[in-house]
Amino acid sequence: MPSLDPRSDTVDAPEAILHEVFGYPAFRGQQQAIVEQVIGGGDALVLMPTGGGKSLCYQVPAIARHRQGRGVTIVVSPLIALMHDQVGALEEAGVHAAFLNSSLSSDDAQRVEREMMSGRLVLLYAAPERVTTLRFQAQLASLHERGLLSLFAIDEAHCVSQWGHDFREEYLQLSLLHERFADVPRIALTATADDHTRADMIERLSLHDARVFISSFDRPNIRYTLVEKDNPRQQLLRFIRDEHPGEAGVVYCQSRRKVEETAEWLVGQGVAALPYHAGLEAGMRQRHQDRFLREEGLVMVATIAFGMGIDKPDVRFVAHLDLPKNIEGYYQETGRAGRDGAPADAWLTYGLADVVNQRRMIDESPAADEFKRVQRGKLDALLALAEAHDCRRVRLLAYFGEASGPCGNCDNCLTPPRTWDGTEAARKLLSGIYRFWQHGQQRFGAGHLIDVLRGRQTDKVAQYGHHSLSTFGVGADLSETQWRAVLRQLIALGHVVAEGEYGTLGLTESARAVLRGEVSIVLKEAIEPAARRGAAGRTVRAARASAHEADMDTACLGRFQALKRWRADVAREHNLPAYVVFHDATLADMARAAPRSLDDLSGISGVGAKKLDAYGQAIVDLLGAL
Repeated sequence: MPSLDPRSDTVDAPEAILHEVFGYPAFRGQQQAIVEQVIGGGDALVLMPTGGGKSLCYQVPAIARHRQGRGVTIVVSPLIALMHDQVGALEEAGVHAAFLNSSLSSDDAQRVEREMMSGRLVLLYAAPERVTTLRFQAQLASLHERGLLSLFAIDEAHCVSQWGHDFREEYLQLSLLHERFADVPRIALTATADDHTRADMIERLSLHDARVFISSFDRPNIRYTLVEKDNPRQQLLRFIRDEHPGEAGVVYCQSRRKVEETAEWLVGQGVAALPYHAGLEAGMRQRHQDRFLREEGLVMVATIAFGMGIDKPDVRFVAHLDLPKNIEGYYQETGRAGRDGAPADAWLTYGLADVVNQRRMIDESPAADEFKRVQRGKLDALLALAEAHDCRRVRLLAYFGEASGPCGNCDNCLTPPRTWDGTEAARKLLSGIYRFWQHGQQRFGAGHLIDVLRGRQTDKVAQYGHHSLSTFGVGADLSETQWRAVLRQLIALGHVVAEGEYGTLGLTESARAVLRGEVSIVLKEAIEPAARRGAAGRTVRAARASAHEADMDTACLGRFQALKRWRADVAREHNLPAYVVFHDATLADMARAAPRSLDDLSGISGVGAKKLDAYGQAIVDLLGAL
């Protein structure tokens, strides 16, 4: 049997596979160390950001071990979209791969199973609920007995953790892979996991002996912008029109109804948009997803049911019209932008109602108290990020335990928000909440509190006699918008808590020090979001538009556009998304280099042997004719 030394100077060596199959000249970051660990038969736990190249960390070992006679790699994934996408891309690159999921007919599923059992398949993608069935386990046992079970790759491994943002109960059963096939190496991968989730993955997947690889969570090409809600639809439309006209993006909403209404409204405003949520008919969901993958410039308005496993590299923005549940979810969702490394935007608009709604959902869930406590902590961390007046990226990376310096690219770095000494305003607001309790041992929501602070004579104020409170009218100098910003920031700082169906307000222990004047409170000014962006922000955005074309002269740009038209024709002919044929970055490199021979073309990153054979001459002829 051939050597399992991952550094072997043969065609089985990882570097040779990377270049021959995928067309890349070298591994990035920790990829090579991960690949060598797995090829050598060791287990690995990999935390790597979206777009960081996680797939290569198991695809290269799968190819190497298959060439060494080790058989098939089983990729466990809950994501049908990822299965279709990656199998199509692997087959394009000359790697025999398949998937087993509910989209296959019985005949097609049996054909795939025969390929798997023969050992001819290099990779097989399957959902966890299928992998753990008695039938599939028996098939794995048969492969194992014949030495044809090569590797288990467990993608989206955070799903095993109850502390994670996407817990799936079926992942808990995956520990049986180690119990039954202890000598088969495993690689577990995820893009997001805090300390709780990492510990859970190791424990529940029996990865105690695995090498842990943690890459930087930084996505420097993504610009983070978080703004206060002020007519959010118009804010979203202005953002798309000013900064991403005609570009692909994803807009996340919390409810299915809001998804459909927002998509319809955007279409009415001239933006090509489609809705996607779990309540749509399955065929429609698939058609919308296929269109998003294959067409340029579409905006998908979706719940978080959309996006996991979507490998579309040229998503130029991800927008949130509602506050996510935690930083892990926010990070993973925003990570779907700019997978090609070109500039992209993560844009979020939020308000006090979002904070109240998220807190209520936690409080009203049937989960155990400890789980609720952890989830409140995660929400508080997200609120701190949203209300920060320092670098967003520093805060985001710190959440994952990574130190960094100001990025110079987020909204706070580019246009530092004005701040003010909000100590007295904070004391007035906290005192207002305290006086409610002292007056009638009752709690009230934000609207009534602000009415009392501003001295408004409403029916509710009269009903409860709150015009007699010492806090009535003490905050008349601030507008309602300003008071809401003060309250939101005090919640983020942990001095106020909003609870229950109506978001009634209470004080935390830390509020005492503020009320006594022992703590100074620096607050961010509440201003209209459009004013904050300003002309300077738009100038920066315009300068970075169309990153792949930034340094192209007229002739080079003509070659790039011709290559994109050629790619579109090939993609339609093969029924594949265009980026599966070649990424924009590869086409841009071709346009700049203008290769005149197959040898010249083979040196361009992203051109593997199979694609060189399939498309090389057509590309050389096309460029030669220009």
